[in-house]
Amino acid sequence: MKDSEAIAQFLEMLAAEGGAAKNTLLAYGSDLRGASEVVAGGLVGADAAVLQRLGGEWMSLSRTSVARKSSVLRRFYAFLEEEGIRHDDPSDALPRPAVQRALPRTLSHKDVERLFDTLEERRRDRNADPLTLRLIALVELLYGSGLRATELVSLPRHALRGDRPFLILRGKGGRERLVPISERARAAVADWGLHVPADQPWLFPSGHGHLSRVRLFQLVRELAAEAGIPPQRISPHVLRHAFATHLLEGGADLRALQTMLGHADIGTTQIYTHVNSAHLVELVNSRHPLMDAARRR
Repeated sequence: MKDSEAIAQFLEMLAAEGGAAKNTLLAYGSDLRGASEVVAGGLVGADAAVLQRLGGEWMSLSRTSVARKSSVLRRFYAFLEEEGIRHDDPSDALPRPAVQRALPRTLSHKDVERLFDTLEERRRDRNADPLTLRLIALVELLYGSGLRATELVSLPRHALRGDRPFLILRGKGGRERLVPISERARAAVADWGLHVPADQPWLFPSGHGHLSRVRLFQLVRELAAEAGIPPQRISPHVLRHAFATHLLEGGADLRALQTMLGHADIGTTQIYTHVNSAHLVELVNSRHPLMDAARRR
C-alpha cells in the first residue's frame, strides 16, 4: 500500500472513531507526509533501521517537536498493525525525548482587575456601544468559565438561557461537558444578546459566519494594551489558564477543575498544581515571619 493511501485511511479512522478535531487531523497529516518524504515514500514498509535514520533527521528540532512526531508515527504504526496492513510494529526504534511540560502563562489577579476596569471605563465612555458589550461578554466567558477560543466564538445564539446557570459544550474529541456560567457572564451575554437578531445562528456573528479565533485574539490583545498590560503576555488561552489557576488558588478541587476545563486526562489539569505551588513558594518567601526577621537582621 502506498503511504498516501495509508495516511488517508489513518486520518479517516481518527475522524470517524476518535472524533479528532480538524486542526489535529491537519497536524497529523502534515507530520506523516513529511516523514514519508524523508524516507522516499517508504513509510508503510519502513523497518527499525529506516525509523532510526528518520529520527536522526529530526536531531535539529526541539524535543517537543520530536516527541510529537514520534507520537504520531507510533499511532500510525499501531493502526497499520491493527488493520493487518503490517504484521509488526517497528515504532520502538523512534526517539523518545524527555519533554518537560512548560508551565502555562497566566495573569495575576491585579492584571485581571485592570482588564475589567478598562472594560467598565469603555462601557461608560462609549455609552455601552454594541462592540463594547460584545467584548465584555467575550472576556467574561473566557475568564469566568475557562472556555477554549474555538468553543467561545462558535457558541450558538441560544446556547445560554437566562434560567440556566450552565451550558453544555461539545469540546475536543466530541466530548460533552457541563460548564458553569457566572451571574456576571450571564448578565454580560444578556446585554450583548439584545443586539443579536433572534434568528441569527451564532451568539457572536461576523460576516457570513461567526467571529474568528484570529479576531478574538486581536481583540484581547487590544484590550490588554489599553489596560497597560504588555500584549505579548496575553491571549484567549492565557485567560483560560488564569481561570484555572485562580480557581485552584481559591481551593477548587482538581477533579472539578478537570471537568470544567474538559481535559480527558487529569495529568493535563495537574500542570496547574505546579503553577499554584510556585505561587505558594513566592508567598512563603515574601510573607513568612522568619523572612521578615532575616530582612531586619
